[in-house]
Amino acid sequence: QVQLVESGGGLVEPGGSLRLSCEASGSIFRIYNMGWYRQAPGKQRESVAAFTTDGGTNYLDSVKGRFTVSRDHAKNTVYLQMNSLKPEDTAVYYCKADIAPSISTPRTRYWGPGTQVTVSS
Repeated sequence: QVQLVESGGGLVEPGGSLRLSCEASGSIFRIYNMGWYRQAPGKQRESVAAFTTDGGTNYLDSVKGRFTVSRDHAKNTVYLQMNSLKPEDTAVYYCKADIAPSISTPRTRYWGPGTQVTVSS
């Protein structure tokens, strides 16, 4: 069984910073394409920052220059450093990872339960 668990969300004032973490645990042979999505009330879930299969990164245009995604392979963990936060960044942030549980099992997409980020004064 594979689990993703996010942490680091909370309430922050505009202009502030937060660092989200997401650790994958359980039966893991290989992790592909870890990344972060978010969903604000009344809106569709959108990709915020993610690693591509060739090791590059993709960012939502509105977060470029403010958010940075990083990864610790040894800890099966992906991070999202969020700086200069704005009220429109308020959302539930979800970790996503495509994981092959074993050498003979195809990759499956897993999601964390989400962590709330609220940017407000």
